Amino acid sequence: ILLQEEVAKNLLAEFNLGCDAHQTEHVYRVYVATFLGFGGNAARQRYEDSLFSSTLLRNRLLGKQSGLSPDSPFPDPCLPLDARDELRQRGLTLHLRGTGDFQLCRERLRPLLNTTNGTRSSLNGVFQPPVRFQDSEFYGFSEFYYCTEDVLRMGGDYSAARFTKAAKEYCATRWAVLRERFERGLYASHADLHRLKFQCFKSAWMFEVFHRGFSFPESYGSLKTALQVYDKEVQWTLGAILYRTRFLPLR
Repeated sequence: ILLQEEVAKNLLAEFNLGCDAHQTEHVYRVYVATFLGFGGNAARQRYEDSLFSSTLLRNRLLGKQSGLSPDSPFPDPCLPLDARDELRQRGLTLHLRGTGDFQLCRERLRPLLNTTNGTRSSLNGVFQPPVRFQDSEFYGFSEFYYCTEDVLRMGGDYSAARFTKAAKEYCATRWAVLRERFERGLYASHADLHRLKFQCFKSAWMFEVFHRGFSFPESYGSLKTALQVYDKEVQWTLGAILYRTRFLPLR
């Protein structure tokens, strides 16, 4: 318990948003932790590295050639149905074909969370203070917003049940159909083919991070995903900006 208390103290940062250090009415103590390497793009890279290594090992042990040619692609549950992708490492190319299985994709991603059995730990075993879910409100920015809005068009109030249903349907939709919808302009204007191809993966990753990494119950109904606050775009770098400008006068 004492060790946990010391760890918790190290994850608290004090911010003064007043004009000077003496204006203590604007002092806030905030839980701060970094999860660098656990964003959607970094997670996809780790997933691909694991997929590449495990497939080559399986081929060697079983005497197979799975994924080593376009005619025998390796099935990837985290790509939309029939979507194709290629991984290149060590002078070799691994060919993937999407099977669009949202549930299986989630299961494949769980080891990447690197969680522990501790009751107060989150991603990568980082200490997480207890959260009073019944009277708390959270906002999700950056990938939380893009993942819910760009393709699924359900940004704002988050519902695990609605999100899961939409993600399952998206993953199981054939790639040719998704491309046709894209060409008809049915997705957000800044959504591109890269977003379409990896939306299934990022949906599964976001779900696992939120509900298993940060242990928010699937019944939690007070998460809002957002892009702007008071007409100003908010990104994950907001914390760094607050720290750098913590002694500037409030406007």
